[in-house]
Amino acid sequence: MQRPLDCLNNLAQDDWLIGYNSSEFNQVAQELYFELTQLSAWRTPPKIILAEREPLRFLASFIAACAANCPVFLCNPDWGTQEWQQVFDLVQPDMILGMAHGAWGMENGNNTQCPMPNRIMIPTGGSSGQIKFAIHTWETLIASVQGFTEYFQLKQVNSFCVLPLHHVSGLMQFLRSFTTEGKLAILPFKAVQSGKILNIKKSEFFISLVPTQLQRLLENPELTEWLSQFNTVLLGGAPAWNELLEKARFHRIRLSPTYGMTETASQIATLKPDDFLGGKMSSGQILPHAHITIHNQQGKILNSNQIGNITIHAQSLALGYYPKTRENQEIFQVDDLGFLDDQGHLNIVGRSSDKIITGGENIYPAEIESAIQATQMVADICVIGIPDKHWGQALTAIYIPKQSDTSALKIQTLLKDKLSKFKIPKYWIPQQNLPRNSQGKINRQQLHQIATEFLQNPIT
Repeated sequence: MQRPLDCLNNLAQDDWLIGYNSSEFNQVAQELYFELTQLSAWRTPPKIILAEREPLRFLASFIAACAANCPVFLCNPDWGTQEWQQVFDLVQPDMILGMAHGAWGMENGNNTQCPMPNRIMIPTGGSSGQIKFAIHTWETLIASVQGFTEYFQLKQVNSFCVLPLHHVSGLMQFLRSFTTEGKLAILPFKAVQSGKILNIKKSEFFISLVPTQLQRLLENPELTEWLSQFNTVLLGGAPAWNELLEKARFHRIRLSPTYGMTETASQIATLKPDDFLGGKMSSGQILPHAHITIHNQQGKILNSNQIGNITIHAQSLALGYYPKTRENQEIFQVDDLGFLDDQGHLNIVGRSSDKIITGGENIYPAEIESAIQATQMVADICVIGIPDKHWGQALTAIYIPKQSDTSALKIQTLLKDKLSKFKIPKYWIPQQNLPRNSQGKINRQQLHQIATEFLQNPIT
């Protein structure tokens, strides 16, 4: 397996970073690597917070930190004061890269001992909004790259990245290209939306999107045509609804729905584009570096087509959450429910913790949300359960209406033939936007606050 410095040297003469200066990338990385190794020669490798806003400096700094065996924490420069305070309290960094007009310097004179050099900490907030750092290594991340290249039978991966580089979804696009000597194009999604398109041979590139981004591109005929020319459009980050998938299929988008998370260094299951265009609906087959088993609540492994809890075995698994490592690092039990079909494809049903029990009936929000999306009357939707003294939980739909005159009654009427009566939400709360992060994940804590306030003070 190639180390970070080997990859850097291999690309020294290549013009591989589209939209940026590849030789400048090499120079920044080499200079910072030299400074970090000089520092580490007489002290413990410094704990680094990496919050560079500029993509070239972010990626060059990341490679330099990895090459110098420094523990590095990837951070979002746009976090708020409260989030940054939480991160500083947890990390107690020795050095911060970025956040000060590109300057960097020592933050902590005492160099607090870090129990884990060589570690790469990637932020994950989940649905709670509380920032955690999944502990990865160069080896776990490269295991993911190798599983990806083997699955798609590639020697080089060319990536078009519109996702945040501090997040696993953006970082892995960089690493796939960087370690296989492929090309990497970086452009903010807002620039793509406004029609600023880089001149690349799209049929040779992978692009990764979250569902809300795909939805926005499909609303623009020119961008739909542009997207249809990519070799593969990886789709992950949050569950996609059926209407969106059908629309992508109609426009012959070479979509590749995926299943994965920060803890698995991105996808561990992926549906190939040809299977998607052929009508298959699933998260696809398991990648070569991973294995999935489905268990019931007693821990027994279930057969094909039986729904249960998903357990992941993978070489790309995170070692734990900073600062604690997990005891059993070979397997990872997740909150998701699903099943493996007869072809070995993974099908996700929903999250166990999102399950709503109303009147004794088990309901998974994903099914309801998909049916509401299919009415084409909402721009966004999330279904939650709120405490109810009669039913245990009451189904509550928090949604953004497409038209100002869209009433909940209209939507309910369309749902009557599609859903059982107990699956139609009792409360409907219109909003101007829903609290989603850049990956499209919803913040359910905030939704519960919105619902509580609304029901205490209903609009009359």
